[in-house]
Amino acid sequence: MNDLFTWAALGSLTGASAATLLTTNVIGGLIGPGADKARKWIALGIALALSYLTAALATDAGPEKWVIAFFNGLVIFSAALGVNQLPPGNRQATPTRLAQGNEPRFVRSWA
Repeated sequence: MNDLFTWAALGSLTGASAATLLTTNVIGGLIGPGADKARKWIALGIALALSYLTAALATDAGPEKWVIAFFNGLVIFSAALGVNQLPPGNRQATPTRLAQGNEPRFVRSWA
């Protein structure tokens, strides 16, 4: 059990973002392609839930922990989904783009 998730791991950025990504992908896989548009909203909900759960368990923090929990949830969401990958221009080439001749320069033929 030491290699699996623990409460302490879920309270860290790494553990919470991994749990968010894992849960979102499993739920999306179970629902199917119809859930593709909802995945980012599912991920945001899970990230905020984990953040607020962590805030609820924190006994040594004041009432400001609820405001901080919101921003921590956004950080978890950003780490899980990679917000720098959300704009279409930043995404990696897909097989469709490669088939159309838009492959990266190092893949093109030298002839």
